[in-house]
Amino acid sequence: MSDQQTAAARSDLSASLADADAAYRDVDADIADYGEATVETVADAYDRATDLLDRYEGQATGTGRENFKNFIQFQDAFASLVEDLPDEMPGRDAFEAANDRFDKRRLSEDDFERARADLEPAGEVAGLLAERRAALERYREVRREVGHAIADLREDIADAERLVELGEADLDAPIEKIRDPIETYNDAVSEAFAEFKAETGAREVLSFVAATHDYSLVGFRDPPETLREYVETREAGTETIGDLLEYARYSNSKLDHYVEDPAALKRAVATNETYLERLDADPLQLAWPPEPAAELRWRVEELVSVVARFAPEAVVADLRDVQAVVRDAERFERLRTAAEAKAELSDAERERVASGEVAAELADLREQKERLEDVREEYPER
Repeated sequence: MSDQQTAAARSDLSASLADADAAYRDVDADIADYGEATVETVADAYDRATDLLDRYEGQATGTGRENFKNFIQFQDAFASLVEDLPDEMPGRDAFEAANDRFDKRRLSEDDFERARADLEPAGEVAGLLAERRAALERYREVRREVGHAIADLREDIADAERLVELGEADLDAPIEKIRDPIETYNDAVSEAFAEFKAETGAREVLSFVAATHDYSLVGFRDPPETLREYVETREAGTETIGDLLEYARYSNSKLDHYVEDPAALKRAVATNETYLERLDADPLQLAWPPEPAAELRWRVEELVSVVARFAPEAVVADLRDVQAVVRDAERFERLRTAAEAKAELSDAERERVASGEVAAELADLREQKERLEDVREEYPER
């Protein structure tokens, strides 16, 4: 759907909500003219009458003693229903007309069909309640659609504002001032973790990973419980992850020379081979383009504590270099925006921003949102 078609659809929602409101008010006014209690009385009588017609149509027609017995029961029940109706009840004459059709010695299916036709005026009054419920549901449905459209517009506005922000970024800004410290740290921590994983016992490595659970901004996946329990309780847990993975590929007879319980190792290690192989420094690395200064500052603080647990001081020093460039938040954000613009904006998007096309779209989106918000306020929740 094109932008013009989408805007037209949103405009139609305003008219649809107005129509739904008018429909609800009309039927509610009709009910008010009769009185809510009166319409409920008519609806109850109509339901009981049609229920009698449905129950007895096949039993009170035709010949035979049983049919005649049912005919008498039906005739008495329908007549009693009509006699008990309030004299001034709307549609009472419809019930009387239907009852007159049954004042004979034998009934046919046609009599029942004609009685249903006689009851139609009363059915129209009785149906007002269901009609109002349907109108109310339609009103609520359209109002929900208006709410969804407003939410979509908020997202579209945020995207357009983001385009304008990136389009106005200084593409000649020296982004290497923040990129170089981040890349230096990422390379260093990747190398350090690979060395840690290769040279340290699995028990210690997985203990380190488990400990990072307390740091919400460091996203290591928790070690599988069976694997962690194995390396913590078995002597083989002091072996490196690489050695354990190699052992897991041995036959049981060969593995018997290396560990006490080959089956236990295979259960713990072989079933978690993918986890162990994919365990790397990715959760410790910093994204490029970087996060906003406020977010990155908190993450770097956590990483300093985490990385210091296994990496040489030089890696922690690289991380503190990142920390230093984040301190000047205003300069950092300017360079970060330039980096995002280079990474995210296409030439066509830059041209749209430069030409003022995006600004015009943004103004139109804001206007659409304001109109729909006014409409939703004009037609409150029911």
